[in-house]
This record gives sequence, structure tokens and C-alpha cells, in this order.
Amino acid sequence: MKIGYIQNDPEFGRKEMNFRQVRELTKGIQDDVALLVLPELFATGYAFQSIKETKMMAEDISGETIHFLQDLCRSIGCVICAGFAEIDRDRDQIYNSAVLVDEHEALGVYRKLHLFNKETLYFSPGNLPLAVHTIGGMKVGMMICFDWIYPEVARTLALLDADIIAHPANLVLPYCQDAMITRCLENHVFAITANRVGRETRGMDNFIFTGQSQVTSFDGTVLARAPAGAPVVKIVEINQKDARNKKINEFNDLIAGRRPSMYRTR
Repeated sequence: MKIGYIQNDPEFGRKEMNFRQVRELTKGIQDDVALLVLPELFATGYAFQSIKETKMMAEDISGETIHFLQDLCRSIGCVICAGFAEIDRDRDQIYNSAVLVDEHEALGVYRKLHLFNKETLYFSPGNLPLAVHTIGGMKVGMMICFDWIYPEVARTLALLDADIIAHPANLVLPYCQDAMITRCLENHVFAITANRVGRETRGMDNFIFTGQSQVTSFDGTVLARAPAGAPVVKIVEINQKDARNKKINEFNDLIAGRRPSMYRTR
């Protein structure tokens, strides 16, 4: 099975231009790809300055971003996970979300549980439980960016039998890429961390994104890591069934060896 990431360099607020950049990046894909992951907020950019501005760019799952992703799935022949600003019009809430989509429909939506920095001013915390989606021969769970720092997220997805964690991100700290080695090793799952590149300076904010998107194997091996400063697409081949073997050796199983009754907190 072939999986990979699209590392883009969006310009804030210019969705159509950002769609065109992604389309251009994916033109050369010849492989029979099963799953591609795009960054967090890949079409809008990141540095929102007000709830009003965020609401203006947010969409529901019938919006233009989802239609673009469906068309991209159709042209490549794959499933895509991508981050977007989602509005729930019934509740008047905006979420930093990721969608899993094929050419026909949205297969699942995840709303970021752990908001980072000023995201807490412009987005509501996610209100949907973690879930794993079975698509063809793969089981895919989603998390977004700063969720990496909470090991409970990746562990929960592993306990839900995820083979692959799709991880859209807008990383500005230098730690995540290496931390995902541990997340994958301790859970025996694959992960696709799709980060963006570039800089956004708006208001008092100045964000420099670290790039270095990566695919990490179930055993902690980094199968691919992108450069820090350039848009790029990378595809690697895996056997997703390797993630279903949780044994480290004859005597140790990562899941069966847990002792939840002893993990007490006050």
C-alpha cells in the first residue's frame, strides 16, 4: 500500500490560489496511492486575527474545500485527509478540523481536541470522540498538530485498531517530528505527519512553519522526511498489516501488556 504527504505553502485567505498550488504539486503523481495527507488549515492559512475572520473562512462539509478535495481524490484515485476550518451552523461553533474524504463523500470528520496558543481564541475545542475509519484494507485515525503532545490521543487510536494515524499539522515548534517516532513505536502504528512551510505575519503574530513532513513506521523508522522550506509531495510503500502485530518480542505485547488497573491518578 502506498501512502504519503503533501507539504504546501499556503497564502493566508487565498483559497483558490492555495487549491491551485496543491493541484500543481500533485500533477506528477503516477503511483497507485491509497492515502495522502495535507496539512492543517491547508487552504485558509493559519494566522487568524478574530472570530469574525475565522467564521468568514470556515465551511461545513458541503463547502468548496471538500469539493476540491473530492475532485483531487478523483484525479489521483486515492483517499485524502486534510485540515480545514469547519463551521457548525446549528451550534454557531467553529472547529479546527480534519476531514477524511474520497471522490464521493466525506468519510469522517475529526475536530481538534487540544488547541494550541491563540487557536483557543478563534476555535472551539473538539467535541467529537476519537474514531477509526476502515477504508478498503486500511484503518485510519486522525489527529491534528498539537494533539501529538498528548500521548493519550495516539494510544486511543491504537486501541481502536488504527493502522495509520493521519496527522495534519501547522508545526512551529521543533519537537513533533522526533516525538512521532516515539508515538509510533509505543503504539506500533504508522503515522503521516503533513506539515506546511513558509511564514505568516499578521497583526502581532509571526509564525515560521517547520516543514519536515514525515511518514513514520510502526517500529519508529522515519520512512520519509521532507525538507524544512519547500513544498513537496512524497509517497512511500508500507504494509499496513504490520501495525496489527503489537508484539515487541515473544514475551511483550504493547497492548496486552498494559495494566490499566494500576494506572491510578488522583
